[in-house]
Amino acid sequence: ATHSDQKNVAVVLSGCGVYDGSEVTEAVATLVHLSRAGVNVKNFAPFQPQMHVIDHTNGEEIKQKRNVLTESARITRGQIEPLDMLDVNDFDAVIFPGGFGAAKNLSTFATMEMDCGIQPKVKLILEKFCEAQKPIGLCCIAPVLAAKALGKSVRNLELTVGSDVEECGEGKQWPHSGAAEAVSNFGAQHIVTGMKEAHVDEKNLIVSSAAYMCNATPHEVFDNVGLMVNEVINLIKK
Repeated sequence: ATHSDQKNVAVVLSGCGVYDGSEVTEAVATLVHLSRAGVNVKNFAPFQPQMHVIDHTNGEEIKQKRNVLTESARITRGQIEPLDMLDVNDFDAVIFPGGFGAAKNLSTFATMEMDCGIQPKVKLILEKFCEAQKPIGLCCIAPVLAAKALGKSVRNLELTVGSDVEECGEGKQWPHSGAAEAVSNFGAQHIVTGMKEAHVDEKNLIVSSAAYMCNATPHEVFDNVGLMVNEVINLIKK
């Protein structure tokens, strides 16, 4: 640790852009809220090729090769290290923002769903932070990573990806609500949440929130990610 009183948090990114990498608003919100809380942050991403590259103007695949670490560095102004360098002993907590990169580059959930694999280092990081009783934060689709990595081994694991139905009482649309079923199928308990809350699994020290799983506005997502980040910080052992 840099100072005995300063908290150290690792942020794991998965590219740059919602359809093939990190969701930019969620990633930036994570960094802004951590910064405001006075937390010391290090960013990481896997040094590996992206699954594919998507033209974000039309959702079509482009025949290009891009690297997850190189693309993630766009969000962090170059301040980033390869995921293999992330050592649980150096940090008090870890946070995974969302975006399809979590389901395409950190796992194969986007293509394989229930039969998906998870990037080995991502699995190891989630296991190690959990074993060390250090908080884990995830938002949007990223809680699926924790469900896959920990669902069978961690008792009473609670996670949220927001709503488990496409239309909910708040009049909001939840187009990816099917992910709630995947969380359950991987062995975790899915907790339904709205945009004004994050779910805290107090026993396992895991915080999750819906973010852009809902067709919400940017400020609602920014605030929702802030709830998740602040709950993670609150769980860090004093």
